Formats: sequence, C-alpha cells, structure tokens
Amino acid sequence: MNKNIFITGGTGYIGSRLIPVLIKNGFNITALVRNKSKSAFSSDCNIVEGNALNKDSYKNFLTSNNTFIHLIGVSHPGPGKKDEFKKIDLKSIEEAVNCAAEFGIKHFIYLSVAHPAPVMKEFIEVRIKGEEMLKASGLKCSFIRPWYVLGPGHYWPYLIMPFYGFFKLIPSTRETARRLGLVKLNQLLGSLLYAVNNPPDSVAVYNVEDILKF
Repeated sequence: MNKNIFITGGTGYIGSRLIPVLIKNGFNITALVRNKSKSAFSSDCNIVEGNALNKDSYKNFLTSNNTFIHLIGVSHPGPGKKDEFKKIDLKSIEEAVNCAAEFGIKHFIYLSVAHPAPVMKEFIEVRIKGEEMLKASGLKCSFIRPWYVLGPGHYWPYLIMPFYGFFKLIPSTRETARRLGLVKLNQLLGSLLYAVNNPPDSVAVYNVEDILKF
C-alpha cells in the first residue's frame, strides 16, 4: 500500500486534527499551505506552498502520492456565504479533481456534506457538484458526508440532542433526523482514517450513520 498522502485544507478545523492521526498511523503527509500557514505544521509533515484555487501551483507535487484528501472549505459556513462557496469550495474541488485525474491519483477522499437538508442550500449544492465532478472523472473516490461535527468550540448542538431523539421516534421525521445527525470529531477522524486504509473499487459513501460507527 502506498503510504503517501497529499492533503488540502490541512490547517482547518478537521485537517489540523487529521494530519497527526495519519502520521501516527504511518502515513507520509504532504500538505498544501499558504505561506502564512507554514508554522502550523510539525516537522513530520512535508509542506508545499501553493494556492488550492490554482492546480498549477501544486500539481508537480502529486506524482508520488497515492491518496488525495480534499478538505478545503469556507470557515464557519452559513447561509450568507453563498458567493464564497462558489469562489472557494467549488473552485478548489474543480482544480483538485482535474489535477488528480491528470496525475492518476489512485484514491480521492472528499469531505462532502449530508444531503438533502432543509437549510444551507447553496453549500449543499456546491458539495454535490464536487461529488458529481469526481464521479465523472473516473477516479476511485470516497465521499465523507457529516452534517455537524461536535468538538472543541463546536459543542452547542449538544443542547438540541434531545430533539434528535424525539424526531427519531416520529415516522415522518425519523429518516431526516438520522441523515442529519450529529457526529463527534473523533468519529469523523476515524471514518477518514478508515477511508484512507480502504480504497474502494469505484465510489464509497460514508453517511452520518456510517460515521457514527467509528
């Protein structure tokens, strides 16, 4: 198994916690960063300066990597950031897919989002487009689809967990409550590590109920 991984979004909420997990499990990490973010990485991580919105700035570093993990996304996504979703989230996945396909990446892991949902329409639309691009590329890929991730600084949804239990009891809301359930940070990291270790033959999808098993 090729142990080399290229990752975008490594300084973000998920990426900064995922990289140490991957290193601990014996993977060699090359992280794409902007210049001002270099200090956020340990010496155990290979650093590439570049722009996630321009594949030409990092494509030459993909040749020895077997797995591409894409975690780029607007921080603190909300309904008022639809233009940013298109300029950053959509553009970055478009560049990443084209680059990965060009260099024959064996496995592409994409942090997507649970859907459908009654809110965050523009955010979900962009993530679905990202999934569609990957399917059309012919790459072997894994889609990780959390809804909200509980962790440091993200604990307030614990207050509404009793409502999830209530809605799961009602037939008309049960499926939605399960699909848009809350996952813990360690569960998400576990699902990402599992995806890395288990490349699919075509496309693998990890929905909320799958992530909760880790």
